[in-house]
Amino acid sequence: MANLNKLDFTPLDISGRNYLSWVLNVELHLAGNGLGDAKTVILPRAIYEWMQLRLQDFKTVSDYNSSMFRIVSKLRLCGEIVTNEDMLEKTYSTFHASNVIPQQQYRQKGFTTYSQLISCLLVAEENNDLLMQNHQARPTGSAPLQHSLK
Repeated sequence: MANLNKLDFTPLDISGRNYLSWVLNVELHLAGNGLGDAKTVILPRAIYEWMQLRLQDFKTVSDYNSSMFRIVSKLRLCGEIVTNEDMLEKTYSTFHASNVIPQQQYRQKGFTTYSQLISCLLVAEENNDLLMQNHQARPTGSAPLQHSLK
């Protein structure tokens, strides 16, 4: 336990920003101490994060996309194969229940890469935000604008 206080590398940041460098350092540290590789530590957590990942749990598509790539990076670093099809299916299957029709429409578009789907979702999210801003500026049922004819 005393060795844990004497690590020669920066601990993992809670945001995960230094994840890749941290993993490499942990692998070297564990291998140097004859404790195996980091994959036995990281892989179960990455699989758990993958299982918990749901599009509906994020406020924005960008946040979901960042989490997706962080988790996929961990899985790939541990030797797991994550395909575009896996990422597409994960995204489709975790739409909110109230978005069943849009989910079916996105499936029917036949995206072949995850990046195509995310690009489309980002545009749709931006358009939705603009519609909401317009609605808040002039809600349905508000008095018509007065036009002066001169």
